[in-house]
Amino acid sequence: MIAPDEASEPQLSLLTLNALHQVSYREAGLILLPEKVRMVQSRLRFRLRETGLDTFEAYLALVGSDAGAKERRMMISALTTNVSHFFREPHHFDILTDEVLPRAQSRLKSGGRFRIWSAGCSNGQEAFSILMHLLDKDPGLQDKDFRILATDIDPKVIAFARSATYPDRMIDNIPEDLRKRFMQPSRLNEQPAHQMTDKLRNLVRFKELNLMSPWPMRQAFDAVFCRNVVIYFDAPTQNALWPRFHDALLPDGMLFLGHSERVTNPEQLGFSVTGPTTYTKIRARKINTSNLQAAQGIAHGTS
Repeated sequence: MIAPDEASEPQLSLLTLNALHQVSYREAGLILLPEKVRMVQSRLRFRLRETGLDTFEAYLALVGSDAGAKERRMMISALTTNVSHFFREPHHFDILTDEVLPRAQSRLKSGGRFRIWSAGCSNGQEAFSILMHLLDKDPGLQDKDFRILATDIDPKVIAFARSATYPDRMIDNIPEDLRKRFMQPSRLNEQPAHQMTDKLRNLVRFKELNLMSPWPMRQAFDAVFCRNVVIYFDAPTQNALWPRFHDALLPDGMLFLGHSERVTNPEQLGFSVTGPTTYTKIRARKINTSNLQAAQGIAHGTS
């Protein structure tokens, strides 16, 4: 039943929802289920007002057209939930210290590089948590060839992350000693806030990237964090991503997923299970032709 204050608002039909699902799935692997119609309607009404359109059918025509490429990005931004926290899932940081850091330190001593990818970085909390944790363990990293790449499909959260300024309500999970060392008092929208120091900001690059599109990175990573991202994808999309993450890692590189995410048949895909939602790349993997074809289809089927 439609509430009285919603009666004059545009209504999203299941037929139009299904068509929008086809667009969001091609664009970003995002699934819009029928039971989410009210949520989708609520989140996209603002986009209707911003584009000056009166109906969801007109909005569908826009995002489904060649001229709607920019609005498709805005639609995905409106539909995705950008909720993150500093130092989320702390057991991953212990594994990072015990497993990834020693191997990276060895390579750095011989003139190598140390690279981590935060895929689906949201507002940047994950990338800065990794930086603070590693610099706390090894302050000398800031003078070595060490960098973090942080990517997200949403241009708004990338802009926020680049500002590196967080309201005080968002930094409760940062230990006080790390806050004092790596942050400085600031203001955001006239509210108390803290900003990351230039030392940290210079070690991370925030870039807009659609995981469904071809990845431009040419060098492999010591670790990839892709946590609480693939839960929004269906099984075929997830299974197409695992080989791509495998290929993006150095031998013995590690993939960290969210607490409810799992790699299906990890050994077949070239991973060993190292810890809770943590996978290590092993040198050989069996090629699953169907997954490879799916990955190619997804990569070439998006803008």
